[in-house]
Amino acid sequence: MHPVLEVRNLAKQFQMHHLGQRLHAFDGISFTLQAGEFLLLRGPNGVGKSTLLRTLYRSYLPRAGQIWYHTEEGRIDLATAADVDIALLRRREIGFVTQFLIARPRVAAEDIVAEPLRRAGIAAPEALEEARRWLAEFGVKRDLWRAYPTTFSGGEQQKVNLARALILPQRLLLLDEPTASLDAGARAALIRRLADLKAAGVAMIGVFHHPGDVAGLIDREIELTAREVAEDVAV
Repeated sequence: MHPVLEVRNLAKQFQMHHLGQRLHAFDGISFTLQAGEFLLLRGPNGVGKSTLLRTLYRSYLPRAGQIWYHTEEGRIDLATAADVDIALLRRREIGFVTQFLIARPRVAAEDIVAEPLRRAGIAAPEALEEARRWLAEFGVKRDLWRAYPTTFSGGEQQKVNLARALILPQRLLLLDEPTASLDAGARAALIRRLADLKAAGVAMIGVFHHPGDVAGLIDREIELTAREVAEDVAV
């Protein structure tokens, strides 16, 4: 069996042209990830944990290295894949869970959550029923299901975001501080859902402010260390 993900010598830096500096996020990151495995990223704030997740998701382009993702059709290097292939993988196989929801105006919470299921070909009534089930699971009050999340508090928006992100199982799930601002009930629902996904073979990489929340799910850890800002030298 191939691993779900093989990362080889991955590096990322940000060029700050107006300061004449380069900010090193990480360098020489290598690991493999198997189906059903949970990898925790550790390190102090600002060390590049979220940047690594966004690089794996291809929101950022790496400076060097390979991100080999194994699909049923073969392996693909996410570091160099075409944008159209990345978009397809995000829709079908790779999920990203963050604490922030970019809510579209005048779209009901239940419709936002149901959208991934409808895109996957599930009939609208079934998708809506499943969306309501997950909104209830994460503790969103019934009278808010048809309301617009743009009017919700930050905590309630995060619950909608989690329900949407986790309603459709993916092969690879990237988790960026998903428990931030959650109340105890929603946090417990999230951990239950992650445990179910792990048991079903979903591979996960996560950043958690309180790793104890997912202590029972963690298989391995990677510790990231800080790098210095480098000055550009004219040649």
